[in-house]
Amino acid sequence: MLILRKPLLIIMTKWPGYGRGKTRLSADIGKYNSLKIHKHMFCHTLSVAKYLEKKNILEISLAITGIGPKKSRKWCNDIGIKDFNLQGSGSLGEKMKRQILINLKRQPRKIIIIGTDLPDLCHLDLIKAISILDYKDAILGPSNDGGYWIIGLSDKLLSRNFVSPFINIKWSSDDVFQRTIDNFNLQKISADYLLSKVDIDTISDIKRRK
Repeated sequence: MLILRKPLLIIMTKWPGYGRGKTRLSADIGKYNSLKIHKHMFCHTLSVAKYLEKKNILEISLAITGIGPKKSRKWCNDIGIKDFNLQGSGSLGEKMKRQILINLKRQPRKIIIIGTDLPDLCHLDLIKAISILDYKDAILGPSNDGGYWIIGLSDKLLSRNFVSPFINIKWSSDDVFQRTIDNFNLQKISADYLLSKVDIDTISDIKRRK
């Protein structure tokens, strides 16, 4: 009897070290304050994810950049995360494809990818995304910068094709979301969409939430 695996939530994150990330935000408010915000958003994201993991709704994997495998393992042990992988090199699209490939070694399952720049993330966002993937190939949520804050792919789509959502995209441009939709349409991938969220990268993004 085939036992379906729980959906996997991959959290793309940079290790929160002083001066290691949020360079645009650091330029606005300083490295110390930027690090505080970085840590706060990471802890919030992890709290939301762990709540759903405790409810047996999903499983968590961290995709880490900024430190190596030994320090990553220690960090994950400290924060109570069992599964992690390094992001590796390349564009954001290449990094996401790599995480999917790593996690498709066994039976395909729903995979959802988010970052940690989402102070408005809530449990219902992820529950809704999982539910939509029961009848759609993909889920996408636009962000204020022209990209997206979440992408989810169904087990059915991942059993046959996981590359198409990430091709022909200039990452960090203001048309990533639209080009991803174009890829969906070109490949006849059925998709649904969540509401837009503010992805915190600059002081303007913080002010936009007020």
